[in-house]
Amino acid sequence: MRHVIALDVGGTGMKAALVGAGGELLHQARRATGRERGSDAVVRTILDFAAELLAYGERQFGEAAAAAGVAVPGIVDSARGVAVYSANLGWRDLPLRRLLGERLAGTPVALGHDVRTGGLAEGRIGAGRGADRFLFVPLGTGIAGAINIDGTVEAGAHGFAGEIGHIVVRLGGTPCPCGQRGCLERYASASAVSEAWALASGDPDADAADCARAVQDGDERAVRVWRDAVDALADGLVTALTLLDPRTLIIGGGLAEAGDTLFAPLRAAVAERVTFQQLPSLVPAALGDTAGCLGAGLLAWDLLETDITVRSEVTT
Repeated sequence: MRHVIALDVGGTGMKAALVGAGGELLHQARRATGRERGSDAVVRTILDFAAELLAYGERQFGEAAAAAGVAVPGIVDSARGVAVYSANLGWRDLPLRRLLGERLAGTPVALGHDVRTGGLAEGRIGAGRGADRFLFVPLGTGIAGAINIDGTVEAGAHGFAGEIGHIVVRLGGTPCPCGQRGCLERYASASAVSEAWALASGDPDADAADCARAVQDGDERAVRVWRDAVDALADGLVTALTLLDPRTLIIGGGLAEAGDTLFAPLRAAVAERVTFQQLPSLVPAALGDTAGCLGAGLLAWDLLETDITVRSEVTT
């Protein structure tokens, strides 16, 4: 049975699937990234996991995977197949496509940026389906974005397109690892909200989900933390929509799991800030944490120039 390998590499874990020619998910698996052991160990883990998926497909379906799609965080040069930089995983200029191709016995490999790959999936089979122009913004450990124009996710001239998390929303504000101060992701990412709520609540183990629940319970401290994050996010989104004029804003990631606790005030805050701009639809992502893996499968089939629609359910 013809199939491809789809692999989404995150800062702490990896999600993988074997995707059939009809778009069905034939097999799914997860694996810890192992970054605590260092960047070399992370690379070995990726290569070993991919090789296991190749072998599994050969055993179960009678033939090797036709291609592999891999999504990774950080700065990615997809054309060269190089993972240029990842602070979380500790690599620079890693020729990951070549390394995977060698480990997978010459299997063609497509390499993509995790958020742009997730945006590809949201556009074809998720919340952006049918929208000619949208911006996908997952709110996780950090914040990035995927700019989708007529079915194509824009990478930019140097692979930096969509880095909305590094729009400065608070001049002279909190230092960011990128070297700037006041970046959006220092105020509105899930990790930023977790940090702010842990400080405000006095509970070092409190996180963003706890903050959202406290907001629902009417805790004034949580309401202040949440309002600050929503205001910063609205400022960043309005800057983005002013530049890009998307038809739809798709918000995903861990913070979006708060549902209307996030979306009701965020829609209001964005609407308050627009003047001449056309207000886009602001909707939750549809694919959750599977978007990157589903998108990696699409990258692999695109490499083979096969027009399919990956489905989000396991069929066998």
